Amino acid sequence: MLRTIDLRGTRPTLSELLALVPRAATDVAAALEPARALIDDVRARGGAALLDQAERFDRVRPAAVRVAAGELASARAALRPDVRRAVESTIERVRAASAAQVPAPERTVLATGAVVEQRWQPVGRVGLYVPGGKAVYPSSVVMNVVPAQVAGVRSIALASPAQAAHGGRIHPTITGVAALLGIDEVYAMGGAGAIGAFAYGVPDLGLEPVQRVTGPGNVFVAAAKRVVQGVTGIDAEAGPTDILVIADDSADADFVASDLVSQAEHDELAAAVLVTDSAALAERVLERLVIRATETRHSERIRAALDGAQSAVVLVDDLEQAADFANAFGAEHLEIQVRDAEAVLARIENAGAIFIGPYSPVSLGDYAAGSNHVLPTGGQSRHAAGLSAATFLRPQQVVRYDEGALREVAPVIATLSEEEDLPAHGEAVTARFGERR
Repeated sequence: MLRTIDLRGTRPTLSELLALVPRAATDVAAALEPARALIDDVRARGGAALLDQAERFDRVRPAAVRVAAGELASARAALRPDVRRAVESTIERVRAASAAQVPAPERTVLATGAVVEQRWQPVGRVGLYVPGGKAVYPSSVVMNVVPAQVAGVRSIALASPAQAAHGGRIHPTITGVAALLGIDEVYAMGGAGAIGAFAYGVPDLGLEPVQRVTGPGNVFVAAAKRVVQGVTGIDAEAGPTDILVIADDSADADFVASDLVSQAEHDELAAAVLVTDSAALAERVLERLVIRATETRHSERIRAALDGAQSAVVLVDDLEQAADFANAFGAEHLEIQVRDAEAVLARIENAGAIFIGPYSPVSLGDYAAGSNHVLPTGGQSRHAAGLSAATFLRPQQVVRYDEGALREVAPVIATLSEEEDLPAHGEAVTARFGERR
């Protein structure tokens, strides 16, 4: 359980660290052609293709792809009071934190009569994907919908796979939470076909194309997102979840073990990584992992994840090296449980979300922290960010120059347009000052 990568006594380069990073054996590229075929099927046959795909992959044929308004209302009314209170609390926190992600408009005066305005314009329509699989994710409904609403998106559609256990309907908690958030366009569709439906639209269902698709999913969802890029925007190619914990000998071994297990619970391909400069702590964590993994409900799944090539204990000489490894790993979830957390945080560049101290577990972020849990996986935090209100916004620059301001900058334009052998660019300016041909 958890293989060991011993970096003590070495100082690997970035390239060497990247080669050492533990990863699950998943290949989005290998799923591209199957995903493309499913998308093409939806483009050709519309709703019939989505029904056939549900029967094939979800083992049930929905009575209808679009969820009726009455079903949404009934699901909302049927939410257990404690679940509804928990969801409403999460909505409130995520809404507050998401609001802080919306940049204020800016107006820059470069000279008299020369103004550039920066505005952030929401996309008009989005498609939000909530996975099915081994768990039910009402929290993912909140994490997708609330930032889009905060950003000002006018039209929101949501999809989640049909469930055999619910007679071909989406899980009622998913539909109930969607209705609670005011979403009235919900589809029982999953996988690559759902992503294609969002990207291209499905006329016979009245499903119009969207401008951006967000939400986690399996390897086929990730592959489908790659296929439709260019037709529509995406958030990221989400894959199996991961957690990396940086800990020193001050950390509570049971806390660390419980956090590693919590993410291993998601999937057999989930990655759980401990990076520490204390071999004694590593040994205590491994002891607690055996107990934690045995005693919890999904122990078989958790053991498979912890035994996988993607999970490891990484031993380092010091916390600087721990931060270097974490930056190479590019964790979806990074926990820092050390004496001087701020010193380590100052060295961290790449992470989807960062959790500081023994009382900020990843589970907090999954539900009630107010942060968003739709985050880049598989090392993508080295170049991508998690879902936020900014995901649904586009920066636009509005340029306002009067005659005097344009005249002042005209020589600059003329010089550069000549240098680039684009003289008509300069002529478009001089034409405004009476120089005509």
